Amino acid sequence: MQVKTLSTSRYNSTNTVTSTVVEYLVVAGGGGSAFGAGGAGGLLTAAGFAVTLGTPITVTVGAGGVGQITSITGTNGTDSVFSTITSTGGGGGGKSSGTLTGNSGGSGGGGGNSGTGGAGTLGQGFDGGTGYTDNYSYGLGGGGGGASAVGQSLTNVSNAGGNGGAGTASSISGTSTYYAGGGGGGGHTYGSRAGGTGGAGGGGNGTMTGTASSGTDNTGGGGGGAGSAAGTGGNGGSGVVILKYISSFTSTFSVGLTVSTATSAGYKISTITAGTGTVTFS
Repeated sequence: MQVKTLSTSRYNSTNTVTSTVVEYLVVAGGGGSAFGAGGAGGLLTAAGFAVTLGTPITVTVGAGGVGQITSITGTNGTDSVFSTITSTGGGGGGKSSGTLTGNSGGSGGGGGNSGTGGAGTLGQGFDGGTGYTDNYSYGLGGGGGGASAVGQSLTNVSNAGGNGGAGTASSISGTSTYYAGGGGGGGHTYGSRAGGTGGAGGGGNGTMTGTASSGTDNTGGGGGGAGSAAGTGGNGGSGVVILKYISSFTSTFSVGLTVSTATSAGYKISTITAGTGTVTFS
């Protein structure tokens, strides 16, 4: 990331600063799972984004999708927004019978049984993996897509559920942290086939029975898939919006946003973890 571009400001004819630039990370809510895993929320990041001083800018942090019992498709996460930047909510995981395909989203949800994974959004995340069913209907759920990799597709029943695709590391907060990992697909009690492992970046682990792990909040991780015999898929993790800007500027956030701001090495870093509202720079 070209952090040095954050020093850029613009002036009008009276030599008054009228705008500056920020670095942003915008991660949407992860998808909820069913049998297939939830896909990670879409991830967008860049430096040098111009903002006009004194003008309110829309900010929304997307919620994670809801995990469902294995016979119902998981719901998609919701979008996160900063100004004109919109990251797409992660795709819900596919179910164990009927229409088995995972939902499309920022990253695609994993397919249930033999269902294909949902498609990711170009520049935001990758596709979910394909599930597997043999002639005796012993199924395994595909892994959810992540911001950096596809979810694992399965080729035989000797596998565990598909692993989630890896997320992407960002150091915008001052510490390298992974965001937007896909969830792990559901396993099966036949042969004690475990659920898949969630991808780095908050993806929830799948399970063989019972309730699967949810994606980690404020990472956009996809929910883990539930076992096909019984259980409930994990919820997707909520998203996050992080803004980095020169410390001489002030940011004012409206009511409705949950925000914390730290100062480090001449920059302010505002982390918005929930809500919808506006930010105004001055």
